[in-house]
Amino acid sequence: MKNPVNDSDNDPSRIDIVYLWVNGADPVWQSKRHRAYATWTRHNKDELGAFGNVDGRYRDNSELLYNLRALELFFPDHGHVYIVTDGQTPVWLRPSSRVTVVDHRHLLPPASPEVFDSGHIESYLHHIPGLSERFIYLNDDVFFGQQVDPAWWFKDRLKVFMEPTAATAHPKAPHPLETSLVNASIESRRWLTERYPHYQHIAQVYSHTPRAMRKSVMHELEYLAQDWFAQVRSTVFRSWRIPPIVPDLAPRWMVQVGYAEQQELNPLHISTGDAQAAQQFDWLAQNFGNLPFFCINDTCDGARGDDPRLLRIAQTLEKLLPCPSSFEQASDQRMAA
Repeated sequence: MKNPVNDSDNDPSRIDIVYLWVNGADPVWQSKRHRAYATWTRHNKDELGAFGNVDGRYRDNSELLYNLRALELFFPDHGHVYIVTDGQTPVWLRPSSRVTVVDHRHLLPPASPEVFDSGHIESYLHHIPGLSERFIYLNDDVFFGQQVDPAWWFKDRLKVFMEPTAATAHPKAPHPLETSLVNASIESRRWLTERYPHYQHIAQVYSHTPRAMRKSVMHELEYLAQDWFAQVRSTVFRSWRIPPIVPDLAPRWMVQVGYAEQQELNPLHISTGDAQAAQQFDWLAQNFGNLPFFCINDTCDGARGDDPRLLRIAQTLEKLLPCPSSFEQASDQRMAA
């Protein structure tokens, strides 16, 4: 871990930012992934969740670089930035007292296996040393798209967002052909119904959004859901039998006990492999600055790195966010690195 910061209790108003990031093109990391997957599949036949080991989950299309530009543009008063990685550091990242690279080895227990399941990793985020009580967790492909009002996210109760699609009938138990979000919803229904007799489940999934969180609240949930946390922390790759906690149970439970309020929101979600992706990128360009947030999801799983659909990501973001952030090294330093 680099650049440790002082205990966050000294500044209760601070809102830290936490990212997960990986460079899937790193040959050292690729070898580790392939070895781990070969070992895992020998003992976990038919366990892999939908899209659990596709290239798009791990590919770096420079999203984090532009995400930090958007963060600095739209939320300049943010707190400390933590980038959680697997022994990697972005080549363009400038060493700074305002950012800490958190290696999995320093966040997960020493006995933990090598992990390639984001649900496992994110179950530990509230244990990051020095993390502020209030923080926002983002995958690197989820961006702020307009000025951030911290009160809107945190005042009174946290904001959580469901997709505005109509509720549908889900299976009674997690299923190998369902998405991770649907299986998480199914498991959340079981867990919450057992503990809260008046709980009413809504069979909709939560949007890909920045996640406003409170560290103490996540510690409370971890205590209440010890068995589920333990299962999630046993995964190496995403398993359909063990859905993640942060994308579904956490917001549902926070709403149930009054820590959060739920809204329906239809944020821009671009799937790069969809036929409508070009039009969605155009819509992003036309409305940038008036979007609470947006997601650019890499769904070109079998594509080469020079695929035009992938190149469009950085090309679009460069047009929208041309000014380097204070987190970036100068271009000549980057070339030397």
